[in-house]
Amino acid sequence: MTSKATVTYLESNEMQKSRAFSPAVITEGGRTVWLAGQTTTTDLEGNDITGQFEAQCRACFAMIDKTLHRVGGSLANLVTMTVFISDPRNGDAFVKIRSTMFEAGRYPASALITVSHFARPGIVLEIQGVAVL
Repeated sequence: MTSKATVTYLESNEMQKSRAFSPAVITEGGRTVWLAGQTTTTDLEGNDITGQFEAQCRACFAMIDKTLHRVGGSLANLVTMTVFISDPRNGDAFVKIRSTMFEAGRYPASALITVSHFARPGIVLEIQGVAVL
């Protein structure tokens, strides 16, 4: 039988708080959920969002949340994420959006990486993560 996870967020310094990530997230017990990278060129209603950074970012977070709900969790259970963006100028926009997705101070650990291309034209970011429930 799997026990419920306990999650501790290592206190962030001012820079980490301003960038909406935790330096470390410590878990004990629970189930680990390894999430596939999420990308999309359509929002949850099927509208075309090709090349639209903020719309794709929100859609990817919504898709991750939907997947986590299927296994009894939510975005709040995300403990780390790797984010790939095609344009480094979108880094600040990503941080702003991410800061609205999690309770302040309970941000996942994170890496933000700039890449030159994605698997399909029109994709501008991909979010991969690990959750503990």
